[in-house]
Amino acid sequence: MEHTNQLQAIKDEVAKVIQGKADVTEKVLAAMLAGGHVLMEDIPGVGKTTLATTFAKCMSMDYKRVQFTPDVLPSDILGFSMYNAATKEFEYREGAVFCNLFLADEINRTSPKTQSALLEVMEEGTATVDGVTRPLPDPFVVIATENPYGSSGTQMLPESQLDRFMVCLSMGYPSHKDAVEILKGNASKPLSLVQEIMTVEQLKTLRATVNEMFVRDEIYEYIVEIVEATRKNDIFSMGASPRGTIAMLRMAKAMALIAGRDYVTAEDVQKITKDTLGHRVKLSARGKAQGLTIERAMELLLQQIVPPRV
Repeated sequence: MEHTNQLQAIKDEVAKVIQGKADVTEKVLAAMLAGGHVLMEDIPGVGKTTLATTFAKCMSMDYKRVQFTPDVLPSDILGFSMYNAATKEFEYREGAVFCNLFLADEINRTSPKTQSALLEVMEEGTATVDGVTRPLPDPFVVIATENPYGSSGTQMLPESQLDRFMVCLSMGYPSHKDAVEILKGNASKPLSLVQEIMTVEQLKTLRATVNEMFVRDEIYEYIVEIVEATRKNDIFSMGASPRGTIAMLRMAKAMALIAGRDYVTAEDVQKITKDTLGHRVKLSARGKAQGLTIERAMELLLQQIVPPRV
């Protein structure tokens, strides 16, 4: 299959810049194929921004980046109307979101008003300014980075915004071997040498392929059972939303395509459960008292549900 080779080429190209993070790279690629947005939660300096920039280059995407600070305004994101004295009319100036890939750097360091400016663009793919709604380019992907809560100057993203991210990923520290290679300068090549592997049109075609992927009824049942378990289990105080169910299905389809299959398996679903649901649920007091992390809670959840034999 031609697209399988192309997707592998993208992963290989990203691996030349980002050392030893194949799992994260694959899931960011899957989210892009599934038409979702990505939240990267991690400490500064592990390569979140570089990963986003590399993907933009590999996929020939028009790319813009905004460094979020407390004084960034919604008009910086969405655009604004400006009076032109010559024509005596107001003219619209586009904001930063009018691109294919929008990198929202340190999104949890800005004001709630500016964060909420992204709600419409992430859900509808449109931006409304002065009562006029304008469509964004297609495809449109938001990759947002955030520092862990408790870092200086951060505030938690509201649930409504977290829910709009298809996946929440963490890069983590490099392994000892990778850290040595990074230090030697052997691990990564400069971004200027990254090659374009795919056009925007080819990405749109692959998104349509993901959408039409065959899914057995047992897989649909399995996904719903997992999501319902987050609402019934007393280790969670808040379960996942219906949007989380849809995100699981779309991510599982994309993972199947990357693996070179035209059908979804239970393993595809299990691989992405923590990434798609982890930021949508909250541990209860009981879960915290047991010393559980979200990751461990998700593992326990999957152990309790019998996967279908497909």
